[in-house]
Amino acid sequence: MTWVIKLWSPFPLQIEELLKEVTLKETKKKKIDAFLHEINSLLSTIPETPETELTDQAWLSKDVKVPFLQVPFNVKGRFHFVPPAELKVVGSYLLGTCVRPEINVDVAVTMPREIFQDKDNLNQRYHRKRALYLAHIAQHLSKEKLFGSVRFAYMNSNHLKPILLLRPQGKDEKMVTVRLHACPDSGLFKPSRFHPSKNNVRTTWFMEQSTPKEGATEPPTPHYNNSILCDTVMLSHLHFLSNAATDFPGMKDGLALLKVWLNQRQLCKGLGCFSGFLVSMLVAYLLMKRKIVKMMSGYQVLRSTLQFLATTDLSVTGISLAKDADPSLPVLDDFHQAFEVVFVDPSGLVNLCADMTASKYHQVQFEAKHSMEILDDRMVDGFQVLLMTPKPMLRTFDHVFHLKHVSKLQGTCKKMQLLNELMDRGGNYVAAALPFVVSLLARGLSGRAQLVAHSMPQISEWPIDAEPPKHKDVGPLTFGLLFVPEFAASTLEKGPQADHPEALEFRTFWGEKSELRRFQDGSICEAVVWEASAVCQKRLIPEQIIRHLLKLHADIPESSICYTGALLESVIRTGKEALGTGEEAMVSVVCSYNDLSRKLWNLKELPLTVTAVQGVHPAFRYTDVFPPIPMKPIYSFHNRSKHLLLPSEEKPCPAYITPLKASQDGYVFRLQVAYHREPLILKEVVTPEGMLKYQDTEESRQLELETLHLPYLTSSLHGLQQQHPVFGSTSRLAKRWISAQLLSDSISEECVDLLVAFLFLHPAPFTPPSSPQVGFLRFLNLLATFDWKNNPLIVNLNTGLTDSICTEIKSKFIAARSRLPVMFLATPKDQWSSMWTRERPSAQILQRLVLLALESLRVLEEQLMDPLSDQDMKMVFRPPLDFYDVLIHLNPNQIPRHLESVDRPVKSVSRGVVKNSSAVNILFPVVGYDPVQLYLQDLRDAFDDLALFFYDKHGGEVIAVLWKPLSFQPQPFKVASMKGRKVTTLNNELVCVPNVEAILEDFEILGEGLVKSVEARTEKWTI
Repeated sequence: MTWVIKLWSPFPLQIEELLKEVTLKETKKKKIDAFLHEINSLLSTIPETPETELTDQAWLSKDVKVPFLQVPFNVKGRFHFVPPAELKVVGSYLLGTCVRPEINVDVAVTMPREIFQDKDNLNQRYHRKRALYLAHIAQHLSKEKLFGSVRFAYMNSNHLKPILLLRPQGKDEKMVTVRLHACPDSGLFKPSRFHPSKNNVRTTWFMEQSTPKEGATEPPTPHYNNSILCDTVMLSHLHFLSNAATDFPGMKDGLALLKVWLNQRQLCKGLGCFSGFLVSMLVAYLLMKRKIVKMMSGYQVLRSTLQFLATTDLSVTGISLAKDADPSLPVLDDFHQAFEVVFVDPSGLVNLCADMTASKYHQVQFEAKHSMEILDDRMVDGFQVLLMTPKPMLRTFDHVFHLKHVSKLQGTCKKMQLLNELMDRGGNYVAAALPFVVSLLARGLSGRAQLVAHSMPQISEWPIDAEPPKHKDVGPLTFGLLFVPEFAASTLEKGPQADHPEALEFRTFWGEKSELRRFQDGSICEAVVWEASAVCQKRLIPEQIIRHLLKLHADIPESSICYTGALLESVIRTGKEALGTGEEAMVSVVCSYNDLSRKLWNLKELPLTVTAVQGVHPAFRYTDVFPPIPMKPIYSFHNRSKHLLLPSEEKPCPAYITPLKASQDGYVFRLQVAYHREPLILKEVVTPEGMLKYQDTEESRQLELETLHLPYLTSSLHGLQQQHPVFGSTSRLAKRWISAQLLSDSISEECVDLLVAFLFLHPAPFTPPSSPQVGFLRFLNLLATFDWKNNPLIVNLNTGLTDSICTEIKSKFIAARSRLPVMFLATPKDQWSSMWTRERPSAQILQRLVLLALESLRVLEEQLMDPLSDQDMKMVFRPPLDFYDVLIHLNPNQIPRHLESVDRPVKSVSRGVVKNSSAVNILFPVVGYDPVQLYLQDLRDAFDDLALFFYDKHGGEVIAVLWKPLSFQPQPFKVASMKGRKVTTLNNELVCVPNVEAILEDFEILGEGLVKSVEARTEKWTI
């Protein structure tokens, strides 16, 4: 079996560099080996303790708490400490497959046989002895100077499996964590006692009852059994993996790549994770089944493993490493009845995926499928996307919500009657309820969500003198929803016909929400109708479903759910009492435009034929931050549009027709007449020899931009909105954020639209966004992390660019980098000039944008992932003003767009309308009324050589001013250059310096009536 690495990608070289980065250096290995040797010596010197009852723990120092939740406390059995019978390094360190930055070395500490008695398999006796054994070791090692820290943790956050963490002293403390696992001597327990169908936790003991209920049978405890079995096979697993890795260097490299892949997707930590050990066993399984051969490279191992995961559902058809068909061993069906995901180890007894939920495996499977598609896509840099790009939940899923108080899952266990699962999980109600909650949500959202995922419960390590964390200490549980865009916002949940037997099940599932409805085809069916009128409300129908089902079936109150799917959309809500976020208004504008287009097409007797009507306004591509609101004043005027375009005796047809304004449905449209040969005429230049030649001029470029490129961009993005309904709202959030940072004049709207379009056309490693919020978070991430200096951003609109053209663009970009804009965007119609970023942003503005995006993303993700804090999501839309030298505060009553501000005013006055002078009070709109923009233009015209001016055009109350540093250097005295300057002496010479006091006074005079005050931050500038 052979594989060919894609020659068009520098994959092998990149992988080699990555492996060097994550592999443990030889010098570190020597230090770790020495540390392990000293631990070994210390463990053999720990003194024995006298035998006591398991519940008598007085012999243990008060400085150490038993790392186990002893509930119920009373249990039979006796314990005494005897030094370990054997110490063995197990796991990835010995195999050479551990990867940085977190180097964990697992050590199996074999507890001597004499500390155990018969029936230690029952009622957590084994687990408690194991915890006491580790506590006594911790008590003695904590006194040693060799260790920088001695702490407890739960292995993969499993409460039944505490481990001891040892770290070296001093600067090497972060170099390595040695994890001590206490395990029994081989052959101590009879394996048949731990088959998935066997019970080892008695109901009377767990419920603290004196006598068992009559006729009650003991339920199986497969997870409990599995937790003990795992400890008995640690060494055999090491030998198994060691044999697989022999003469197979590709396995080591492949495992390193797979661990990086899992880590970037947050899949390898917590209860029920897809751990590094699990993926190592999977590679060994594929080797055993000859799906992998020892000749393969690390990349080929990665690819083969992802291919297997993508095509195999272990929640339906489990796999086993056991070679012999031993009749005494449980079969795969036995495991499937007990566990959601099945992968049996070589002993045939242990399910390696015992704690994993089917939902988590489906997430792994989905990621593997998606990764295979990326590897096969020649347009994507697979290495960068798969192995170097992190996928946190907030940026991966369309909607994310938190279960704030996991203690509510106790009520869920009661409601769902999960006592047997609670016993099996040692009282851990989070682990017991989670699979049932996820499957409940998956059923309720089937058809709407292609994936319902959950974060894995994780518990931090703790000091040895602290009580062990309780089940509720996992913190909030996070759930992620990946939508099917076509159906996610459907208001109807259609059920079976009323007379079908399934109708009762439907009614039971949906509760009081279910009702009988007659449909157009005459059928009478059970149905659930969700209330939502605006588009943004329909996007939140999944929230209604989740809140309803969790309350009905899991007894989880709405107050315990923090749904963060659309918390940012308030900044693009329109109007005072607005329910919607402007999508309907945008559709209304487009409909009016279509009507107007038809009227223009039908105009007769024109000297020139109308060949096309093309929209260029952002509203036509659904990306206008605040779409126009129609106004229908009570007045009439003659429709003279046709006559304006006709020649007459006193007005021959002009060479240039000034833009016209036309009213349609309460909107005012500005019409510009364009002639396709006009840019060519502007390019004509006559040489001194009388030759006619064509060359680009500033005028021709601008006209081409307005009449050719802008209509094409608008129609392309209009089409993108039809494919991805949240494109427009995502772009509007992005523009609102840029404007809030006072930078909307420093980067063009078209540039922002293209950056957002990139997220939808080239989403890898994600899927295209299906909610504006996740789109916005990815926009911030793109701004903050894209390598603008060394790469062009290629936006393949309408898939107009081939692989070879993209390669050519990259090559030419590298060759001509110094002459190109700092932010270079390439599209099919604009491959070489980056016309939308040619003038702006400048290098300094781009640097500022990157910093602001990085900080905004950090703050937002912290807020969105912390449901217990009551933080204001609008924080990232309020700009830091301490960066500026002067602040010009404006009078809010004179700002016509004040209602668009991030923090909306409680009261507002009508601006941009004039009152009729007659007795009847009629409001007449003033088109384009915005005195702040006129004031800004005056400031820039007058003081462009001295300062930069920044403003939030959406209702900002402050114009921020930044002095240009060079303008404050003294200039030689010249009468012609005295504007805004004053004369002073420097080294006995007359020089000109800016007259700041007079300039600030001019700011107020220019804006009289509009400017409230001018705040000079004098400490920020010196003369």
